[in-house]
Amino acid sequence: MKRPLLVALLYAALSLGANPGYAQDMPSDFRAHLMSIRTGDMRKMKIHAAPVALPDTPFQDIDGNEIRFTDSHGKFLVVNFWATWCAPCREEMPSLAALRTAYADGVFDVITIATGRNRIEGIEKFYAEVGITDLPILLDPKGKIAREMGVLGLPVTLIVDPEGYEIGRLTGGADWFGQDALTFLKAVLDGPDGMEK
Repeated sequence: MKRPLLVALLYAALSLGANPGYAQDMPSDFRAHLMSIRTGDMRKMKIHAAPVALPDTPFQDIDGNEIRFTDSHGKFLVVNFWATWCAPCREEMPSLAALRTAYADGVFDVITIATGRNRIEGIEKFYAEVGITDLPILLDPKGKIAREMGVLGLPVTLIVDPEGYEIGRLTGGADWFGQDALTFLKAVLDGPDGMEK
């Protein structure tokens, strides 16, 4: 399937209202379906048998205001932990920005959290160099939330359902606006009802 058609289908899933979430149960046939469609960069995606609740630990915005994952309840999230000194993080960031720009008005959002020592000036310079304008600067300066969530290396990207449960995790870089990722995300948004019978 060509990317423009896939983008249109993903947008349609968003605009029609996607699956409300998986709460504490992911149907085994749906998990198997998600596992079977992992291609390209998505092959590294680990799908949890039981969704994992996110911690209520705050991270912060550029002005030092506390942000929590619960602020985004009701939306599917792609949550990316990254750092300015991490080459694979820098490489995948434009695709995360493109994903957020394309779908931020729906029931879906992209959150990128710079964890550890990252100077705001360095993030702003990097964003300007690669033309990122739509990703807010979010920070985990002491790495606390990353540690609580078992983020041991960077980048790590989580797929979170609208009820605040992590349903999948990918360690390493990926093209998040490529066909493999868009196919996978569309299946997540469609939920078990969207599986081909």
